[in-house]
Amino acid sequence: MCLVLFFNPFEYMVTLCYIIWALVFVGGLNWGLVGLGGLFSQNWNLVNLLFGSWPTLEAIIYILVGLAAIGMIFTIKCPKK
Repeated sequence: MCLVLFFNPFEYMVTLCYIIWALVFVGGLNWGLVGLGGLFSQNWNLVNLLFGSWPTLEAIIYILVGLAAIGMIFTIKCPKK
């Protein structure tokens, strides 16, 4: 049996869309907390608090959130199953 029959690109697009939404949500929440923390002179940057000891991983997370935001520009509406 051919493996190509099991490949459904539509399902991968739906999964990718959910990943993009989750990353943008986490990024927006993080920026909101950074702003609130700035008002109270606190460090409420969750990414930094969780992954600050691994600066490379922290940078990768910021890059992924930025790429997700760019991806959201091109995929405004998520496909439905």
